[in-house]
Amino acid sequence: MDLPVFDSHFHIIDRRFPLVENQGYLPDDFTCHDYLRRTAAMNLAGGAIVSGSFQALDQTYLEDALATLGPRFVGVTQLPAGVSNEEILRLDNLGVRAVRFNIKRGGSEKVEHLDRMARRVHELAGWHVELYVDSRQLPGLAPILAALPAVSIDHLGLSGSGLPALLALVERGVRVKATGFGRVDFGVAGALRDICRVNPDALMFGTDLPSTRAPRPYQDQDLRLILDTLDIDQARKVLCQNAIEFYRPASSKAAPNN
Repeated sequence: MDLPVFDSHFHIIDRRFPLVENQGYLPDDFTCHDYLRRTAAMNLAGGAIVSGSFQALDQTYLEDALATLGPRFVGVTQLPAGVSNEEILRLDNLGVRAVRFNIKRGGSEKVEHLDRMARRVHELAGWHVELYVDSRQLPGLAPILAALPAVSIDHLGLSGSGLPALLALVERGVRVKATGFGRVDFGVAGALRDICRVNPDALMFGTDLPSTRAPRPYQDQDLRLILDTLDIDQARKVLCQNAIEFYRPASSKAAPNN
């Protein structure tokens, strides 16, 4: 695979750091070494390490993973509503670029804190918010999400019946992760085309490795589907360019062009 790939969504699981049982579930280890070995065939340009429900509010695993994988990788963490400005800026300096609300599984801060936290982390550090949410819930959240400065939604929103609500948010600037193809209940190719038609900058590919609790884990054919479904210019955007732009540090986004 010659096109560069920025893996916008994967998990690192390492029992040297705290894990919290979530809904009776604890995952197997999937270390940085495991991840690099699994993605060795990709032209990997970097990626986003995403905190899972089973990692709750722990930062130690993420700090270690960012240091191990290096500066091409960024972090998506979970934080309590009362987190200090100093802690947000410390994590930003380590490469964290977003805060996650896990509405489907829990383990993160509660959704009633979404609006205030999203605005706070964006104003302070230029971060966005990421939501693991079933798209059938989006109509109730839409007034909040559409007004936020930067938002992404995981796994194509999971549910086919929620796709119209997802597309309505895409039209208003919300990003979507082309991840978890084995989690959804609809045809992925059609959804990819629809999202790109509404906003060519919205879609960001990710492996979802190691695909914890997914009915069907990530397969290399998922990446192939991007190439088979979209034209080459749009595929470049979905595989790398859109995510690189979305995860760029605020200081870089603010810098003038030379």
